[in-house]
Amino acid sequence: MTDTTHETQKLRRALSTPLLTLYGLGVTVGAGIYVLIGATAETAGAYAAVSFIVAALVVSLTALSYAELATRYPVSAGEAAYVEAGFSAVWLSVIVGLAVALSGMISASAVAMGAGSYLQALTGLPERGLTIGVVVLMGLIALWGIAESVFVAAVITVVEICGLLFVIGWGAFAAEPEGFALAEMVPAFDLEIWRGILAASLLAFFAFVGFEDMANVAEEVKDPERTIPKAIMWTLLLATLLYVATAATVLAVVPLATLSTASAPLALVFTAAPETVQNTFGLVAIVATVNGVLIQTIMASRVLYGLADRGHLPAVLAKVAPRTRTPAVATLIIVTAILLLTQTLPIATLAEKTSQVVLFVFVLVNLSLIRIKYKGPGPGGHFRVNWMIPVMGVVTSVLLFAAGLL
Repeated sequence: MTDTTHETQKLRRALSTPLLTLYGLGVTVGAGIYVLIGATAETAGAYAAVSFIVAALVVSLTALSYAELATRYPVSAGEAAYVEAGFSAVWLSVIVGLAVALSGMISASAVAMGAGSYLQALTGLPERGLTIGVVVLMGLIALWGIAESVFVAAVITVVEICGLLFVIGWGAFAAEPEGFALAEMVPAFDLEIWRGILAASLLAFFAFVGFEDMANVAEEVKDPERTIPKAIMWTLLLATLLYVATAATVLAVVPLATLSTASAPLALVFTAAPETVQNTFGLVAIVATVNGVLIQTIMASRVLYGLADRGHLPAVLAKVAPRTRTPAVATLIIVTAILLLTQTLPIATLAEKTSQVVLFVFVLVNLSLIRIKYKGPGPGGHFRVNWMIPVMGVVTSVLLFAAGLL
């Protein structure tokens, strides 16, 4: 009886290519782009937009590896499944899965605290209470259902993207240009210039982290063999275009000296704008942070569910709510952990380590694909990449990881 119930209460395949792409954009395009441009400009100067292009090229290698692995193994806790298939080591796959979930919880906690801060400035209410409210509300939406919660995230993502388009449009047509001309943003073949661009690309890389979370909802994707590769590529392409256009706009409008020291660089585009315009963009910034909490909650809960469903964690974490078909116990544990992190630990310090955790996972994922390909072609029907793609993915991820330790 129990086995039958376990077989019938599985996650629902409800995500199409547009919804999965919006999910990917929601977790990739977010708080990072709203704060990273200033730091990137401080390192790369006029060529900050080029740094985002370099970062996109590096990330795209591992993204292609994810596309093949996610279609070979379209399950929750994707990275853990890939490592287990590649290395035949359950202990290593569990470590990877928990690392992914941990990075999601830390990220969600930091973002929730940012959302609470923005809301406190807007409402005057206590920041701690607002932070708790954000986490609880996003947790309830995550419990609602995968299609429903991703639809909410998709709507928020559209608002978030419209905010970036608003920055680009206002900067191009309404703001007074006080920065660089477009011609000045094209780098020459000079070693010192490119050294700064490459150093800044390490910062820009973190703005792309998040696309890999798409692999953790693969069990809820319709026709994963076709949907997942398309959604991953669309996510990276659209994110890159938004990042480059936004960076170029801010560089053109805001003086470098002001931009490089700003904690909210995009808001500087609206310095001379009417107060209504400034407040509207402030609301969009809040929405951007809230979206990150929701999507990271969804991702981390699916990782715990996937590990438990394969017997690597307690079975209670694989329990699926009969009505919503969401991993209720795993979601509640993730929400509780995020709440504890927001209230008890120095999230800013922990968040700095999240990127290193992600790069560690990237290295193991690429190595897993190399080993899987070495064993044989496997069954047909899934997306395939040349074996050099994961090799290059390992090299670039190791270099970025090592640079972050310097």
